[in-house]
Amino acid sequence: MAAHSSSSSKVTLKLLIDTKTRRVLFAEAGKEFVDFLFALFSLPLGSVTKLLSTDNMVGCLGNLYKSIEDLSGAFIQPTQSKSGSSSNSYHHSGFGGFNHGTFTLTRHEIFVTDNPKAICRHCNRAMSYEAKFIDAAPKNVAEIENREEDGGGFVKGVVIYMVMDNLEVRPMSTISAIALLNEFNIGEVGLLQEKVVELGMAEGLKVLKASLHTKTVLTTVFLGP
Repeated sequence: MAAHSSSSSKVTLKLLIDTKTRRVLFAEAGKEFVDFLFALFSLPLGSVTKLLSTDNMVGCLGNLYKSIEDLSGAFIQPTQSKSGSSSNSYHHSGFGGFNHGTFTLTRHEIFVTDNPKAICRHCNRAMSYEAKFIDAAPKNVAEIENREEDGGGFVKGVVIYMVMDNLEVRPMSTISAIALLNEFNIGEVGLLQEKVVELGMAEGLKVLKASLHTKTVLTTVFLGP
């Protein structure tokens, strides 16, 4: 089962690899990685271009977006909507390297920005004071308990997820895993290998970059070209 690593800034994934074709069939992942993937849609275009070079942005973000649309509401946090992942107000629980802050100046909080180097129009000083994001107020005690149990983010934490090489996300089950092996015509189970990997800031950037360029994101990031 995928879980937190010993470092709070990283999460772990369990990859299932076809050693014959040297490709990742899928990753077994917890909510932290899925929240991170869905949070990619909350990054403003300016933030993406700062993180990555502006080459041709093709890849598999379409598959990821379709996963959000197709994922049953039973797996979505009660405080989120499926359309919410494309909004800049989305707040996720993944590793801290991609937390996207909002900045202001304490004296003039009418102005806000997502750039800590932006200049206040009122006094011409840097707006470097970070405003704190607060979730919408819970409706009742049960909702508070659910939030504490699931840890915020976009998807619920009581489920293990299957993340495909092209970033398609599905709830994990034995039936879906067997169906996937049949789909890939895996005849020799002995050729399959499990590999546990860590995902931190550096790997997260690689996932973001690969998602804009290729349909084989997990293979590209964790097995190389």
